[in-house]
Amino acid sequence: MEKPVIDAEKGSVLSLEKETRFAANGIVSRTLLRTETMRVVLFGFAEGQELTEHTSTQQAIVQILSGECEFSLDGKPHVLRAGDLVYMPPNLRHAVRALTQFSMLLTLSKPAPAADAAHAAGQTA
Repeated sequence: MEKPVIDAEKGSVLSLEKETRFAANGIVSRTLLRTETMRVVLFGFAEGQELTEHTSTQQAIVQILSGECEFSLDGKPHVLRAGDLVYMPPNLRHAVRALTQFSMLLTLSKPAPAADAAHAAGQTA
């Protein structure tokens, strides 16, 4: 398992631009932070590279940092550019393809158990 760039026990500041890595014909991912409930991963995609359709059991936020990609959510394609943000609930089918060299920041978080979520919303389970 890759050692995260950030120590979860300490405050930290880093430059996403400087931390992003690209490979000539590939995808480079670096885990920036890992805690019990969250993981933050920085991706650098070469033009034309893709992640085929898949799902995750976690909630996900994707922030496009540079370049341009096609991001498909439940089979519907969206062209995204630097500054765009995507939210995905657990188990949503998604895929991504680099239209140009691009980078993105992925934040995964474990959903709260149903009883915890109802309590947080002021309801009783």
